[in-house]
Amino acid sequence: MAHSGISVLFEGSNFIRLMGSLWTTVWIAGLSLILGLSLGTVLGMLRTLKSKVLRFILMLYLQFFRIVPTVVLLFLVYYILPRQFNINLPATWMAVLAFTLWVAAEFSDIVRGAIESVPEHQRESGLALGMSQWQLFRYVLLPQSVRLELPAMINLATRVIKTTSLLMLISIMDLVNVGQQIIEANNQNHPTGVFWVYGLIFILYFIIDYPLSKWAKHLSAKQEY
Repeated sequence: MAHSGISVLFEGSNFIRLMGSLWTTVWIAGLSLILGLSLGTVLGMLRTLKSKVLRFILMLYLQFFRIVPTVVLLFLVYYILPRQFNINLPATWMAVLAFTLWVAAEFSDIVRGAIESVPEHQRESGLALGMSQWQLFRYVLLPQSVRLELPAMINLATRVIKTTSLLMLISIMDLVNVGQQIIEANNQNHPTGVFWVYGLIFILYFIIDYPLSKWAKHLSAKQEY
C-alpha cells in the first residue's frame, strides 16, 4: 500500500480533511439551492404577470446570469461587491450569495414555463370562483406546475453541485481545493497520489449527483408516458 499511492488518503488527517471539505461543498450547494429555488419561484410567478416592464426587467436579470460565466460571477461577488458596498462576509457566504442569485435566475424561467403550461381552463376556473391573483397561484397554478418543473429543478441541482468545484478559485476550502493541497503536500512521497485523491473526489461527486440525475430522468420519462 505504501507504494500504491492510496495511502496518501489515510495519512495524518487527510481523509478527515476531505470529508470536512465535502461537507463545505454540500452545505454551500444545499443552502444556495434552498434560497435560490425560493427566490426563483417568486420571480417565476412575477414573470407570468401582464406587466411588460416587470417582465422585461426579470428577463434582463435572467439573461445576465446566463451570459456571465459562473467563475466571473464568483469573482464579481467576492472581489468587487465587498469593495463597492463595504460588505465584510466570509467567502463561503459570498459564494452562497452568488449561487443563490444564479439559481434564482435559472429557476425563474423553469417556474414561468411550468406555470404557463398549466391548461388555460384551470386558470379561468379559478378566476370564475373569485380567486385573487395570489390565491390563483397558491391553490391552482403552483401545485399543478410542481410536477412539470421537478425534473428540470433536479437537473439544476446537479449543475450547482458540480459547479461548486469552482469555489477553490475564491480560496474556499471545498473538496477540490483540499484535494489539491493534499496532492501538492505529498507529491514527492506519493507521486501517484494524485490518481487516488482525484479518484476519491470523482467518486464523492458521483455518489451525490448520479442518484439525482437518475431521478430526473425517471420523472421525465413518467411525464412523457
